[in-house]
Amino acid sequence: MTPASDPPAPGQVWAHVGQPFTPPAARPDGTHYDFIVIGAGRMGSLLTLALTRAAPQTRLLLIEQGGLPNEEGHTILAPGLWTTAHLTHDQHAAAHASRALIEELGQPTPRPHITLHTHPAPGSVPTADALEGHPDSLALIDPGVLTHATTDPHALAYRPGTLALNATQTAIRAGAHLMLNTRAAPHPAGVVTAERLTVTNTHQIITHETHTLRARHVILATGADAPTQAEHHLGIHTRHARAYQQTPHLNAPSTPTSPTLHAAGLTLNPQHGAYTLHPAIHHRDPHGYAPTGGHLTGVPTGLRRETLEDLVALMDALPTLATPALHLGRSLSDIPGSWVALPHGNPHAPPTHEPLDPHTTLLLGGPHADTLGPHTAQELAQQLAGT
Repeated sequence: MTPASDPPAPGQVWAHVGQPFTPPAARPDGTHYDFIVIGAGRMGSLLTLALTRAAPQTRLLLIEQGGLPNEEGHTILAPGLWTTAHLTHDQHAAAHASRALIEELGQPTPRPHITLHTHPAPGSVPTADALEGHPDSLALIDPGVLTHATTDPHALAYRPGTLALNATQTAIRAGAHLMLNTRAAPHPAGVVTAERLTVTNTHQIITHETHTLRARHVILATGADAPTQAEHHLGIHTRHARAYQQTPHLNAPSTPTSPTLHAAGLTLNPQHGAYTLHPAIHHRDPHGYAPTGGHLTGVPTGLRRETLEDLVALMDALPTLATPALHLGRSLSDIPGSWVALPHGNPHAPPTHEPLDPHTTLLLGGPHADTLGPHTAQELAQQLAGT
């Protein structure tokens, strides 16, 4: 037997069906793995890494339906902004614990975060003073409307996809296994059905083979899809919800030192010499909701109606939104969008985890995953390792 002090051998990766997969021999209790994590977004990847550190020498499998990082979830589109600007004081310790992991894995860059206000706020200064030295940013707003600003000079910008990729690669080196292009569903008693997917010559995605796996514990980290999966496969209804968020493009010049701006719920994130806009999430989307575009002066756009109305309402305070710099798209496919999980159905709720049954735990990031998600994943890993 390998001594516990020896580093584990690197894990295996199954990227496509051409790589044969045989489940490991079942233990006397019938389990193949200690932990199966479903979903290789930011939360699932961070949890997998945290489990390799909190519970080394365990059998651990991470399953992702797409590639790595996950290609259809919110990880790719999330702002990737760490800041304590909008947190309560009791959340700061968790935020700083998250920052340590972001600095280890996320390749962050310092980027000031400036929140704009119409009236004085605690710690605020005149907007012109806050944006001194950033003329490009000052040109985007009307300081006569957004008169005051508060600054977080310690904010960081990072890419959640990079964080997920680095976390997963580090976990594999520590012994975790990864199965890509596999659709997984949880069932009671720690059973997981894993369908390995392939593409036919006519570009149809089909199931190549199905495996039934059993783990001592299954963690459902599939983001906005997780509450629905819990209901469909486990028969458990949760309080959590989802909303569809889109990210319009603002073709206004930005520089590597331009601050991130936040006004009335809208975040302007400097990216690739321009800005990506991250609108506010007001509420959960109703069951069965299908996002559709809106109209501006009779012209169809690729933005959902609610987002378009928010931008129109901000045009006085942010005159740049009323210029051709704002890319609205001409079809739904022109504006990137994805479903984001809303813990407890509340866009302001922090990331959370909760047991669904004795063998299954739900892990959700949500809108605050940028700042608090890594700590939540580590917290869950410590709990699971203790059990």
